[in-house]
Amino acid sequence: MIRAILFDAAGTLIHLPRGVGWHYREVLARHGLSADESRLATAFAQAFKAAGPRVNTGISRPDDDKLWWRALVLHVLATCGHQPGQFAFDPFFEELYAHFAEPGVWELYPEAIPVLEQLHGRYKLAILSNFDRRLYPVLENLGIRRYFDAFLISSEIGIDKPDPRAFTAAMASLGVTPRETIHAGDDPAHDWQAAEQAGLHAYRVQRPSQGLENLPAFVQSLSSPT
Repeated sequence: MIRAILFDAAGTLIHLPRGVGWHYREVLARHGLSADESRLATAFAQAFKAAGPRVNTGISRPDDDKLWWRALVLHVLATCGHQPGQFAFDPFFEELYAHFAEPGVWELYPEAIPVLEQLHGRYKLAILSNFDRRLYPVLENLGIRRYFDAFLISSEIGIDKPDPRAFTAAMASLGVTPRETIHAGDDPAHDWQAAEQAGLHAYRVQRPSQGLENLPAFVQSLSSPT
């Protein structure tokens, strides 16, 4: 029987409707610099891939990975031809970092609340995300924090998916076993493969063909006697 469901956050429950390049461009403009939105988006994707994983120490990272993000932002700007010496980088970075926790930046996928309403109270629900503490105000602003019994955020637990210890920590917080647990996420390596390797059931979010709308039926199929 299924007793618990873990949810990834970005790409699963929430997304940036205007895209990351739009937000970088807007904050850069407030600091007197112009940049192309599509070029910023491409540079961000390249920088994010090049940055590589954070070190999984199992110890909380109290700076919420700000140094990691700072290096990534410098990479993005350099790719787009902007160097820190051209402007005051630190105030820009602090505003950009804070911006992604502000209301109106993130948006829920349309099926998120109906699905959470169906599952809440019947199963233990938790967030398991490679995010940082900025996720708390995001979830609060979007009105869904109340649905969850636990939050396992990588900067708090010091472990990023796909490390199996992230899944172990989430299950321990809920008091469940792998076969009693589903992990819902959109990343093939960090969510699907990692969950299955840790012994959990994986619900594969593959937008646009499948969002979260089929999750309740998937839960029911695993809970029904065979």
